[in-house]
Amino acid sequence: MSQTIDHVALLPAYLAAATALAVLLTDLFSRHPVPRIAVAGIGFAATAAAAVWLGTLPPRQTFCTDTGCSLVTGGPGAAIAATTALLGLAVLALSARPLLAGDAPPGEYAFLLACSVTGGVMLAYGRDLITLIVALETLTLPLYVLVAMRGGSRRGAVAAVNFLLVSVTAGAITLLGAALLYAVTGTLHLTGIAAALRGDTIPLTAVAVAVIITGVGFKLAAVPLHGWAPGSYDGAPLPIAAYLSTASKLGGVAVLLWLVTEAFPPVLHIAGPVLTVLAVATMSVGNLLALRQRRTVRLLAASSIAQAGYLLVPLAGLTALAGPPGTAATAATAVLVFALFYVMMEVAAFTGVIALRWPRADGGELGDLAGSLRAAPGPAVVLLLALAALAGLPPALAGLFAKITVVSSVAMAMPWLAVVVAVNAVVGLAYYLRFGVLLVRGRGTEPAPAGWPVTAVLALSVAALVIVGFAPQLLWRLASFG
Repeated sequence: MSQTIDHVALLPAYLAAATALAVLLTDLFSRHPVPRIAVAGIGFAATAAAAVWLGTLPPRQTFCTDTGCSLVTGGPGAAIAATTALLGLAVLALSARPLLAGDAPPGEYAFLLACSVTGGVMLAYGRDLITLIVALETLTLPLYVLVAMRGGSRRGAVAAVNFLLVSVTAGAITLLGAALLYAVTGTLHLTGIAAALRGDTIPLTAVAVAVIITGVGFKLAAVPLHGWAPGSYDGAPLPIAAYLSTASKLGGVAVLLWLVTEAFPPVLHIAGPVLTVLAVATMSVGNLLALRQRRTVRLLAASSIAQAGYLLVPLAGLTALAGPPGTAATAATAVLVFALFYVMMEVAAFTGVIALRWPRADGGELGDLAGSLRAAPGPAVVLLLALAALAGLPPALAGLFAKITVVSSVAMAMPWLAVVVAVNAVVGLAYYLRFGVLLVRGRGTEPAPAGWPVTAVLALSVAALVIVGFAPQLLWRLASFG
C-alpha cells in the first residue's frame, strides 16, 4: 500500500480547481467583467498545457491501495483532460460578448464553468467508482444553473428544471449500479473489480453492469435517457448548449472507457450486449428524431444523440472481439478518437450558428438561417463544413475518417452492426443535407458582427478540422491505449 501522494499527477486537477477559486476571489474584488473572464481563460489554458505536458511523461499513479489506484495518468487521460479544458476556454470565448453586455453575471458564469471543467479533468484520470461518480456529478451540477442563465428566459428555466430532474434520476441509477457492483466485488477500484469478477459471476453481476452503464449513458444522451437533450440544448444559452453537447459526452465516454477497459474485461459477455442495444437504439432514435426537427439547436441536439450511438459502437463490439491480444485497447482507442473528432465538429457547428444568429439569444428556426452563405459567407462556410463532417461527407475529411473508424472497429467481428451504422449514416444525410441546402438558398440577412472571440473560435475550429482531416494519425497516436 502506497501512502505517498503524487502531486505531479494531480497538477491538471489542481490548476482547474485553482481556476475556479481564482475566479471567485477576483469576483469579490473586481466589478468589471474583463478580469474575471481573463482569469478563467488563463486558468483553462494552463490546465490544458499541464495535461498535455503530463501526457508526455510515463504514466503516474496516486492514492493507491492493495486493490488499485484512484488516479492514473497517461496519454488517453491527457487527451480527455486537455480537450475538456480547451472546451471551457472556447465556451468562455463564445460567451465573452454577452458577459460583457451584462446578459449573465460574469463571475458566477466563469466560476460555474471552471467547476464543471474541474469535474471533467478528474474524470480523465479517475480509476475508482467514487472518484468517477463524484467527478461526473461535478461536471454536471454547475450546468443546471448555466443552462438557466439566458437573460431571464422562461425557456431557459424550463430547460434547467428538465435537465435537473432527468439528471437526478440518472445519478440515482448510476449510484445504484455502483452500489450493486460493490456488493458483488467488495472493492471500488476498477482493477480490483476486474480481479473480483474473474471468478464465477452471479445474476446480480449482470444487473450491476447493466444498471451502471445505463446511468452513465445519460451523459451521452443515450436511449432511454435521451429525452432531456433537445429541450435543454434549445433552452440554454448557445455557448452552454455547445458545452453540453461536447463536454458532457466526453465525460460519459471517459467513464465508459475506464469501466470497459479496466473493470469489465472479465464480464464483456454481459457488458457487450448492453452496449450493443444502447448503440443501435441511440443512433436509430437520434436520427429519426432529427428528421422531425425544425429548430436549429434541436436538430443539432438530436444529431448529437445519433452521434452518441456511433460512439458506443466500438465498445459494443468488444464481446465479439474478446480474445485476440490488444483488441480491447484498439476498440477503446477508436471510441476516444471518434469522441475527439466529434468534439471538433460540434464546436465548429455551434460556433457557426452563434456567428450567424448574433446577437439573438437562440438558434431560432432552420429557416432563419436560409441564405446565410450569401449574407455571411465566412460563418456559413464553417457551418457547412461542420455539417458535412457530422454527416461523414467530403471535403470534411475529419468526419469521414470518424465514420471509417467506427465501421472498421466492428466490420470483421460484427458485420451486421457495421451495416446498421451505414444505414443510419444514410438516414442522417437527409437532415444534414436539408440544413445545408437552406444555408445556400436565398439571399439571407447579414448578422451583426459577432466579435473577435467568436471569430477566433471559428478559425481555430476550422483549422483543427482541416489538420486532423489530413493527418488523422495525430489523434490516433494521442488517444492510443496500447
